[in-house]
Amino acid sequence: MLTGRILLVAFEGWNDATEAASGALKAIAEQIGAQTLEAVDPEDYFDFQFSRPIIEFDGEGNRVLSWPGCELLQASPEQIAERPELDRLYLLLGTEPSRRWLSFAAEILEMVQDREIDAVVMLGAMLADVPHTRPMQVFKSSMNQQLMERYGIEPSTYQGPVGILTVLGQAFEAEGIPVLSLWGSVPHYVHNTTNPKAAIGFLSEILELTGFSFDSSALAEQAFEWERGVDDMTASDEEMLSYVSQLEKARDAWDSEQVSGEALAREFERYLNDRPDSQDRPKS
Repeated sequence: MLTGRILLVAFEGWNDATEAASGALKAIAEQIGAQTLEAVDPEDYFDFQFSRPIIEFDGEGNRVLSWPGCELLQASPEQIAERPELDRLYLLLGTEPSRRWLSFAAEILEMVQDREIDAVVMLGAMLADVPHTRPMQVFKSSMNQQLMERYGIEPSTYQGPVGILTVLGQAFEAEGIPVLSLWGSVPHYVHNTTNPKAAIGFLSEILELTGFSFDSSALAEQAFEWERGVDDMTASDEEMLSYVSQLEKARDAWDSEQVSGEALAREFERYLNDRPDSQDRPKS
């Protein structure tokens, strides 16, 4: 489990299919009463014709402009008083910048170093051939040797265009800040709506990695409605229904292979521990 000061990162945009990653962090931010510690200047990094500001009404009925940006957040003092462990949790949440990525990464790196962050968890989501009826698959990767050994993961072998998550990850690792990336696969045939079910998947992964738990009941209700809506959509299209069925079979077969592999590993470990000479062997 990750310890020390932990930063969770998600950006709306290219790295965030169906807003799965940003949706998870927004849910966390709301629960912890997140307050802004620092924010970048939108004028420096965003093209407002591409990422347009949004006009909204505040609680008093006034029209307020909301600009694209990126903020470093932490739980409110009240929440930290109730849950002291939140004092070591930080969130970086925003919109992927449009320009000056190197300067943006340098500014974010300075924020992270000022808080003496010990580890960073990046959240991203991609469209894939996966069924909406199953839990989201999450793939872990890291370039940090200790994290790779701890979680039994491999470094990413991807080559091609990247988003701001990769740029930031490279900047953090260059300064000795370990980065763990979580990439969730979301159904490509439901790409034009937010996916609360995927956000729940990220919350589960965060709990497993960090020990931080958050209430997912509101997301669960949204996920139920979302899945029921997709069910209704596919039920009226025989071709789509057949396609989803194929995806389900492929996913179930993959899950069975994973479970079998884990079971065999546990059985082998038990065998080693039960051997007569096991007491003489050094503990790993």
